[in-house]
Amino acid sequence: MSMRTIQAVAMAERAEPRAEPAVTSHRNEKPVPTVLKHPATGVEARVYVGDCREVIPEIEECRRGVVDLVFADPPFNWNRPYDQWDDAMARGDYLHFTEQWLSECHRALRPGGAMWVNIPDDTAAEIVVYLKRLGMEMVNWCVWHYRFGQNTVRRFINSKVHALYFVKPGGAGHGEDTQGRTWNPGEVLELSDRATTYFDPRTLSKKDGMPPGQRVPMDVWYGPYWGRIQGNNKERRGNHDNQLPEVYLERVIRACSNKGDLVLDPFLGSGTTGLAAHWLERRFIGCEYSAANAASAIERIKSEPLRIGKLQPAGTAIHAPRGVKESRRQFDGVLGPARAEKPAKVAIKKRVKRATAGAGAIRRKRSDV
Repeated sequence: MSMRTIQAVAMAERAEPRAEPAVTSHRNEKPVPTVLKHPATGVEARVYVGDCREVIPEIEECRRGVVDLVFADPPFNWNRPYDQWDDAMARGDYLHFTEQWLSECHRALRPGGAMWVNIPDDTAAEIVVYLKRLGMEMVNWCVWHYRFGQNTVRRFINSKVHALYFVKPGGAGHGEDTQGRTWNPGEVLELSDRATTYFDPRTLSKKDGMPPGQRVPMDVWYGPYWGRIQGNNKERRGNHDNQLPEVYLERVIRACSNKGDLVLDPFLGSGTTGLAAHWLERRFIGCEYSAANAASAIERIKSEPLRIGKLQPAGTAIHAPRGVKESRRQFDGVLGPARAEKPAKVAIKKRVKRATAGAGAIRRKRSDV
């Protein structure tokens, strides 16, 4: 390839893309949602049945571009048995489908709104490139890591999915350092390794505004209740092949939206996003291609979550606690109070064990790992 050709390709990749045309709807009538009201707060959740590429342009808030947060966990095109949906498209067709729904979600977002996409290795790069061409700005390329990937001897076992975090530029009121987006780090803190493992006194006098011994989570996510929802996991819903853990959506929604904000999920599936948004007092709009799956998701949104709002900050350290007993005593207030009648050594050991549950210090059922 000549240098001139290489330069031309590079210029084309940097060029501002023409907006993807909206998908022409074949509906004769506007979609009618099922509307739910939270029994305590009255916050509204709406569920639409149909192809999100056709439904989203018909939703008033999406047409006006006032959605605060989009979370999308699309079909991976892995030939999975989704009800009615063709999950074995030709590669070109799948990429075109991907660009279409990304464009609709981009239009629906307000300036400063956040978009998260849960996607495997196959298509992560293509989505990153396309969103950047739409003018979106990347905040984080996170990884959801789980311990039980699909077994294989032909290559390394997959044990992750990418969680891509973008923001639509142009937001105001939150400062230049956060690109005008909603960002609530104090809502999603975890215990720092400096507190749970190294007992470093510097973490007791933090200068970043975070509480002693706590930190903003890193960009690789794992720990208690972060595993795949498989087998006899208590969160498991019947007839749903791929389901995300509640703690995943709780982290995204708490960090990137406020109470009363509007959350959109174009692929509702088992309803985890709707459940989390509804119980965290966010307004919610969900689209689902399958009427049967939508009905199941609606029932789930009505139910009470198993984990959301019930877990305390935990550690995710991968090393056993270190340091002498005297150093550990400084962290009594961070790791939890000891029972007075217990010897100091035993009490500290128990508190450290609780704090480092994410590293396997506490034995848990395989279904909840």
